[in-house]
Amino acid sequence: MNLMPLASALCGMAIVMCLAPLALHVCARRKWLVRSTDLHHTHQGQIPRLGGLLLVVAFVILELVIALVFPEKRAGTAGRNVVVLSSLAMFALGFWDDIRPLGARNKLIGQILIAAGVYVLGVSITQFKIPFSGEIIDLGPWGAVLTILWLVGLTNLINLIDGADGLAGGICLMLMLLIAFVGHQHGNFELLAAGMAGALLGFLWFNFPPARLYLGDGGAYFLGFQIGLFSLANSHKGTVIAALVAPLFVLALPIVDTGLAILRRGLRGLPVWRPDRQHIHHRLIQMGFSRRKTVVSLYAVTLVFLGMGFLAYWSRGGLVPLLLGASVVLMLYLAGKLKFSRDWFSIGRVMGNSLGMRRQVQYALSLVRWLELEGTRQPSLELLWSDFVFAAQKLGFHSVKLSLEDGTRSWQRGAPMPDSLSISYILKGGRLGVLEVSASPCPAPDDLTGQPGSRQAACDGRVCPCVCNPQVFEIISELLAEGWTRAATAWATEFQGTLRFEGQKPLEPAPRRNPGLALTLTLRN
Repeated sequence: MNLMPLASALCGMAIVMCLAPLALHVCARRKWLVRSTDLHHTHQGQIPRLGGLLLVVAFVILELVIALVFPEKRAGTAGRNVVVLSSLAMFALGFWDDIRPLGARNKLIGQILIAAGVYVLGVSITQFKIPFSGEIIDLGPWGAVLTILWLVGLTNLINLIDGADGLAGGICLMLMLLIAFVGHQHGNFELLAAGMAGALLGFLWFNFPPARLYLGDGGAYFLGFQIGLFSLANSHKGTVIAALVAPLFVLALPIVDTGLAILRRGLRGLPVWRPDRQHIHHRLIQMGFSRRKTVVSLYAVTLVFLGMGFLAYWSRGGLVPLLLGASVVLMLYLAGKLKFSRDWFSIGRVMGNSLGMRRQVQYALSLVRWLELEGTRQPSLELLWSDFVFAAQKLGFHSVKLSLEDGTRSWQRGAPMPDSLSISYILKGGRLGVLEVSASPCPAPDDLTGQPGSRQAACDGRVCPCVCNPQVFEIISELLAEGWTRAATAWATEFQGTLRFEGQKPLEPAPRRNPGLALTLTLRN
């Protein structure tokens, strides 16, 4: 029995388990790479994002040990240095973004450049064998396109599923086990993949809900890119389909979730890269699942797909059509069991609702951008709050309330309604305040035009003066909270000030903002 993969896994786990307490101690003292509570994440509190760095340290140590103790394993692997150096480069890109956000466009450009370098240096998809006919197809220039799409796609896919404690780490652990098995068949990266599986197991000890340590963008980029590289390195003429398709079965649930997210955001007029709280793990939590039960449930489903991945590789791609059919049946069953089917498959209704809210969403996005600009020019936080109230009025909210350390500012339009929708946000762990917003139901048409009709008809065809749909309310309120976050951050950066209101008197809004409408702002201690 070959015990070297087991020894490598134990070594990787030991490295992470030994370094993690030290990293947590340093981060607690220095406040390095700490992620505060965010609008779109399920975690609570401030959690260090050094998990990726620990995995990289384990990766480097494992590679050095393999080179010194088992040089024959390393010498027989094609493109070994390319895999190692490009993985480190992708981690550096993500780690830089953790320290100083680069923006979606800059990150994508960096990912494409690194993936293109991998192709130029010889780790690529050049040809594949059709499973049933045995015909080998040379891809030519399309090989570069497919290689870059494969590497960049997996990198971002792992980053997108890193939205719940333990989710990305657990799925990557299963992928590393599959890659170690495939590598054992070809002699490529068997020990390194097994070692990374052990490192991920050690990381999950600190990342399983409630998490004490996060991957960060650096860790997610590193793992996603590395999985893509290992898959390419283990693909050959006769097994390229199996080696590439097998990991896709493990990622079936994240792929479906990401595809639905892109469709959902596109239909609603939101940027496709903007996070939201409509992913599968968010939905499970909203249904009453605990964070642990949510992650364990997703692990169980992924294990089924992991078995399909093993079968896909074992059959050299011959069972892929049958397995794809089984995957679709399983997805349909889960959608019905978890009560997702209504939202997933009522395409007409989903498109109608989404297209109906596009105008409101686009209007909200424009106000968010305006608020961010106001944060760079308003000399006081009081005036910035006045701008925020103006935006809340235009979006149709009934009341807003912001609590900072030195006081509270609030605005309310008329008397509260008994069936109002409300939500609160803790912004950046409380550093930017606690925001509470509420909206009243749609007014009767008689209140607006004097003409009879339904409430919904009163809101059709224009920007509704109320946020009556719960889905619309959730999206618009998040955008409003995001607007204050951006504006307050820009103001603190531009004027190097602390977020404190001036004095103890309520602010009277500037009349130029909304002529003819009187606002009452009160201070509550």
